[in-house]
Amino acid sequence: MQHRIVVLGAGYTGAIAAGRLARRLHREDVAITLVNAEPDFVERVRMHQLAAGQDLRPRPFSEMFAGTGVELKLAKVTGVDVDRRTVAVVDANGPGEPETEELEYDTLVYALGSGWNDQGVPGVAEHAHQIAGRPGALRLRERLARLDAGESVVVVGGGLTGLEAATEIAEARPDLDVALVARGELGDWLSPKGRRHLRKVFGKLGITVHENSSVTGVAADRVTIADGETIPAAATVWTTGFAVHPIARATALDVDDTGQILVDGTMRSVSHPDVYAIGDAALAMGPGGKPLRMSCASGTPMAWQASDAIAARLTGGKLPEAPLRYFNQCISLGRREGLIQYVTADDRAVRAALTGRFAAVYKELVCKGAAWGVANPMLGLPSRRRHVVRQPARAESPVRTAA
Repeated sequence: MQHRIVVLGAGYTGAIAAGRLARRLHREDVAITLVNAEPDFVERVRMHQLAAGQDLRPRPFSEMFAGTGVELKLAKVTGVDVDRRTVAVVDANGPGEPETEELEYDTLVYALGSGWNDQGVPGVAEHAHQIAGRPGALRLRERLARLDAGESVVVVGGGLTGLEAATEIAEARPDLDVALVARGELGDWLSPKGRRHLRKVFGKLGITVHENSSVTGVAADRVTIADGETIPAAATVWTTGFAVHPIARATALDVDDTGQILVDGTMRSVSHPDVYAIGDAALAMGPGGKPLRMSCASGTPMAWQASDAIAARLTGGKLPEAPLRYFNQCISLGRREGLIQYVTADDRAVRAALTGRFAAVYKELVCKGAAWGVANPMLGLPSRRRHVVRQPARAESPVRTAA
């Protein structure tokens, strides 16, 4: 009987995990099902480009997984029962009232990721735009296209997503009045060189920065900050952070206060050994005992770790011991400028940084490499498939490395 592996979510982490498992294990031994609501791969790291009016290359899963043995199921996940080892899904594109279907699994890879977080600020859900996914980016794209010269766009959030969104929009639409609202100082986590370059680019693009400001309300035509000041906003872009998909919190899995699944060093749930969690859905520890941040830079090695651990446990191989660490933060500042901030293993900025056109090219190569890695998950490693020799014991206790 085939070992049933179900992967939930086909973002960077889920798609990489499914493809890597298909290339690690003999096809006759496993049935790998990848569940996703959309038929093609979404390059989430490029959503600010899509919102600013650029067209992205289509990447249909039917082509990416052709001949791999991975079965793509176009469906929306509505529930997970980790005690019965079933997943409830509904047809993502079916006509009429969708019917619920149950998928049974022996091993589950949970990679449902995250969405935008309105943080409970009044008016955000009703009036703000988000670029955490393609539907939101396309709605913002339509809104920006309708704006006349001189109208204002306010980007709320001074993290990586906010910086990229503000500079991309300002470069694509120099006729608009673009502003960014940040809780701290602009780029305050970067090195001095990185901060100087960031201010230089913002100044060149004419972006107004409201530093040390917290937004307390969003209306159709303005945002309000903590001191009562209002900032005109014909369009507000909300980029203050991400919230994990809520399904895990409704299960018997051990999760933290945010709903992230607690995992060990192999990305296996500390409470349910037949469940693995990767990407934004998982609370995994990096160097120094610090949680990995939600990012593609974290999710990709987590996918490698989980898929290789699953394959090792099924085939009697050696468990992987690859360290999960950071090397740099890659920030696009429009199409002509960029910033590569080198960091310590635990993601703290060091003095070294690349800036300017070379950094923009570097970031573009990173984005292309991330998409290439989804379609080629072995990354040059030998693609020797191994036979499943044993079923992992459900009672086996993983090492707890998250708390």
